[in-house]
Amino acid sequence: MFGKKRPGRVLAVVTSAGEYQKVGYRTGLWLGELTHFHDVATKAGHEVDIVSIDGGNVPLDPESLTAPMLLMGGTGKHYEDREYMNLLQDTRSVRQVSADDYDAIYLTGGHGTMFDFDDPHLASLVADFWQEGKVVSAVCHGPCGLLEVEIDGIPLLQGRKVTGFSAAEEKLAKRDDAVPFSLQDELKARGAKYTKALRPMAEKVVVDGKLVTGQNPMSATAVGKAVVDLLRKK
Repeated sequence: MFGKKRPGRVLAVVTSAGEYQKVGYRTGLWLGELTHFHDVATKAGHEVDIVSIDGGNVPLDPESLTAPMLLMGGTGKHYEDREYMNLLQDTRSVRQVSADDYDAIYLTGGHGTMFDFDDPHLASLVADFWQEGKVVSAVCHGPCGLLEVEIDGIPLLQGRKVTGFSAAEEKLAKRDDAVPFSLQDELKARGAKYTKALRPMAEKVVVDGKLVTGQNPMSATAVGKAVVDLLRKK
C-alpha cells in the first residue's frame, strides 16, 4: 500500500560460550534479554533474526531459567514454546550475515558474552552498522561486544554515553570473582561516559544518538522500546 513503511529488520546477536573459563559455572544467553526485546520489536512489526558467535546451538544461562526469571515478561511461555526455542538450535554465525540486510543490531547479554563477544567478526559487523548510520543496541553484558569496535582507529565508545552491567551487580550475582573483567571498568577505559541506576537491578537505559544500551536484564524491554522508537523516526 502506498505510504506504508516496510518492517525493519533487526539482527539479534547471542553468545556461543556455555562455561566460565576460570571456574566450573555454566553460562550462556540470558534468555529473557532476548525474549523481552524480541516481543517488543515483533509487536511493532519488525523482523528479528538471531545469530550467534560460532553458529549452531545456543547455550542458555541456567540462572535465567529459574522460576522468578521465567515468570518475568512472558519468558516462560517462550521457553515452553518448541517453535520459538528452535530458533536457538541451529543459528547462523556472525560471519554469515551483513549489516546491509538489517536496520539495527541488538547485542544480548548473559555472562557468556564476556568470553566470546571480543570476536573480531562481531566488532567488524557492529562497525559496519554504525558507519551505515544504523541503530546499535546492547543490554546487560551485551556491551562487551562494543569494547573492541573502532571507527577509523578510534573506539566507538569514546565520549559516548552508555550503561551496562555494573560492578555492584556482579557482586550481587556472586560472579565478581569469576568474570574475566569488570564491564563497567572496561567501558570507562574505552572513554565511555558510563552511568548506572541508583540501585542494582533497577531498569536503566541510555540513548546516545543511534546507540542504545541497557544496564541489566530488567532493561531489555526498555531497550526494545528505544530501538523501535529510533526505527520509527528513521
